[in-house]
Amino acid sequence: MKIYLSIALSLCGFVTVAQEIKVDTTKANDLKDVVVTGQYGPQTLRNSVYNVRTITAEQIKLRAATNVQQILNTELGFRFSNDLTLGTTDVSLMGMTGRNIKILLDGVPMVDRSDARESLNQIDINTIERIEIVEGPMSVVYGTDALAGVINIITKTAGKSLLNLSARVQEETAGNEYEFLSEKGNHIQNISANWKNKGWSVLAGFTHNDFGGWNLASKTATIAEVNTVPNRWKPKEQFLGNAKMGYRNNNFSIWYRFDGLKEDIFVRNGLNPNNYKGILQTYTTHRHTQQLQSEYKFSSKLQLSAIAGFTKLDRATRTVIHDFSNNTEELSPGLGEQDVAKFNSTIFRATAIYTLNKSVSFQPGVEYNRDAASGQRISGSPVINDYAAFISAEIRFAEGINIRPGLRFIKNSVYDAPPVIPSLNTKFALTKNLDLRLAYARGFRSPALRELYYDFVDASHTILGNPNLKAEQSNSFNGSFAWAGLQERDFQFRSVLSGFYNLFKNRIEFGFSPTNTSITTPINVSKYKTTGGTLENTLIFKNLQATLGLSYIGRYNDLPEDNDIEAPEFAWATEVNSNITYTFPKINGGISLFYKYTGSLPSYQLATNNIATLVKIGDFHTADLMLNKNLFKSLTINTGIKNLFNVTQLANSSANSGGAHSTGGAAVPYSYGRSYVLGLSYNWYKL
Repeated sequence: MKIYLSIALSLCGFVTVAQEIKVDTTKANDLKDVVVTGQYGPQTLRNSVYNVRTITAEQIKLRAATNVQQILNTELGFRFSNDLTLGTTDVSLMGMTGRNIKILLDGVPMVDRSDARESLNQIDINTIERIEIVEGPMSVVYGTDALAGVINIITKTAGKSLLNLSARVQEETAGNEYEFLSEKGNHIQNISANWKNKGWSVLAGFTHNDFGGWNLASKTATIAEVNTVPNRWKPKEQFLGNAKMGYRNNNFSIWYRFDGLKEDIFVRNGLNPNNYKGILQTYTTHRHTQQLQSEYKFSSKLQLSAIAGFTKLDRATRTVIHDFSNNTEELSPGLGEQDVAKFNSTIFRATAIYTLNKSVSFQPGVEYNRDAASGQRISGSPVINDYAAFISAEIRFAEGINIRPGLRFIKNSVYDAPPVIPSLNTKFALTKNLDLRLAYARGFRSPALRELYYDFVDASHTILGNPNLKAEQSNSFNGSFAWAGLQERDFQFRSVLSGFYNLFKNRIEFGFSPTNTSITTPINVSKYKTTGGTLENTLIFKNLQATLGLSYIGRYNDLPEDNDIEAPEFAWATEVNSNITYTFPKINGGISLFYKYTGSLPSYQLATNNIATLVKIGDFHTADLMLNKNLFKSLTINTGIKNLFNVTQLANSSANSGGAHSTGGAAVPYSYGRSYVLGLSYNWYKL
């Protein structure tokens, strides 16, 4: 059976391409995924000069995911850390922390209040069409923060239908805790609709996520009882709304999108048994993102695109003293217990793609970014203006040889930015099925407003911003062999072996005041390195799709450099993952297993006897087993088990935590344990 699909792909800075593609549904899905991140136009994985990993909407659906973390936690190179004090989560990629990862939503950078990339879990999972991951510096294309790589979250567009309505409800236990529809457990409701006619389209959606917390003490538990068990997950409630409208014809398109979030994290600090009073806190985040994008094709040789985006982020801390004897409350006068931090970010970007001939094309562009902040803990009302111009070329010297050099020129109003950022990506088709990619790139991360001007002071912390920080810089080298052999009708196989080396300078870390060790401030003090390699294999055989991957990553140990100490230069960690899906066409269903082994995370610490001591965060296995079945034409059921191995916390032999909200040597919180899922999705359309 053959059908025809009309596919349109777009990305900030790149022209939307629409094309009618013939699909033979009698064959298995092939490995020629189309990617757009960093490309001049949509490219297959085989033709891209970058190594791009893709996660499709279908894979997200099979996982019954409630947030982006649940999608990425079995991907190679990703590690997540949880701050149970603040109720937030951070991510690291290929040995580098979240502040070195650029997160994009349809090309617009996500804004975060702190170093933690908590924005990753403030995106409506139901709006995602695909996630593309590019590892390594992408600073020429995307500017600051893109040292470790880019996570590009691409949202859905209106489909082929005139009208489409969909809804989703999902109930999930938190460990063995659950109450129907509210309180304990995870509760998700979503509704969305889209309309399309004569080039015009409108989409809108709303999602409610309600997590009741886990392992919580009772509301009347004393302070001592609350502090007895540290592994307590805070309740969190999210309301997410989005709308998108646009127009498209053969040569022109324009669309506007709005995303809004309200998130509340609830904290109970325990009851004072002497006066029956307890401190209750609420962390409230409001996030609004607006973007307007447009593309115009003047001719087959010249195309233009532009984007304007604005993000407003507020995070408030409200602390009250609740009197449980008469059920009254008053604001707490404690230091730092009432606070509102406000951030906003503006981006404008315009690019052109000019095709000189079949062998040479150019992409020049300009970009303007403005970041501003205000609040009780922020010194003044600082504003950072960043101006950039960039140009890259794609040169095909001969059949199978593709070279892409690029330059980015930067001028910043506050910090000492590197004036020029270069990159060079190459791809060589060695044989019909074997490709070699080699790349060098400079990367940079600008000091964030929070590092320059944010003064965090409470009863136990004094962290002062440093307005004299320089930008972090990196030199990155990576290469890969990709073999796409055995491309038969019912059997396909692809294997990618890659390696990388990153060297950072002016890395921003926290240092102690020489006059008062209780005061810390960010300073440019150190260099850092990461190196390693990955092997990823993909197999498709009839109704079976499977992946098997291995990574080995080394993180830099600077003790031998600063002290006369014998210790290895790198501390190495291993990861293994496998995702397996088998479909049953006769019953219109399938089974999926998502698995990852995350090896222990080693590091070296200086003991009192001036000897380097190896410490580790323990290794663990995680897996999700999910079943899906189409019950009727429009109804799908998802059920299964997440965190099969019931991992809740990881062993930690470290003598110090390196973080403000954890205790050295304490177990590291990972999850609320094994959970059971039941979800229903409804999808109705009219052609």
